[in-house]
Amino acid sequence: MTAEEHPIEKVKTRGSGTQKVYEALRHEILSMKLAPSSPLDEVRLSDRFGMSRTPVREALLRLAGEGLVTTLPNRNTIVSAINFADLPPYFDALTLMYRLSMRGAATKRDKPAMEKMRACQNDFIAAVEAQDAFAMIEANREFHVATAECAGNPYYTAFFARLLDEGRRILRLYYQTFDDRLPRQYVDEHEAMIAVIENGEIEEADRLAIAHADQIVRQIQEYLARDTGQARGLKLG
Repeated sequence: MTAEEHPIEKVKTRGSGTQKVYEALRHEILSMKLAPSSPLDEVRLSDRFGMSRTPVREALLRLAGEGLVTTLPNRNTIVSAINFADLPPYFDALTLMYRLSMRGAATKRDKPAMEKMRACQNDFIAAVEAQDAFAMIEANREFHVATAECAGNPYYTAFFARLLDEGRRILRLYYQTFDDRLPRQYVDEHEAMIAVIENGEIEEADRLAIAHADQIVRQIQEYLARDTGQARGLKLG
């Protein structure tokens, strides 16, 4: 049979290759195994994954859409740099979304979303106990997205998810300061968030959101102040 007689299988194979490259590179970028500004050569990646350049290029396009890779004017592709000068407005937006999500969740208390929050919290606890930084970051992201879903506004949810995704590498740097032994404090804070949402305590939910955001911002700022050399290096593109 000719390839034309099985067009679905052909597309599926290419799509699977793209997904494989995308997931591998995304994991390496978010875990900082691939450092900011690292070059991403299509030919070398094609050799590494044992496939043509087409799925590699498609995977890089997906990563570019998430802001994780950047194509330079000379057409070379690199892992996106982290610009620490952009952090103050980022932190402002993140704090706002913590508050909106928590207040909305305590108001609406969507049951399926609350169940998802608990499931994500269980994943987060398991990741903390395993000292698996990548799993911690993934579970933390899903937990906070679930709070936004509980609030019931899909626009807020999409924006909050984007902010959380943009902050993953910053969070990875922060976890490194604990040697990936995250304090129990973070587990307890999530538990408190679940409790106030379940009880419909709107003002307490707002207070917890502010406190949660403030301590994250403060500790990341302290980390950057201690390691300004690394911060300068990551800022360069």
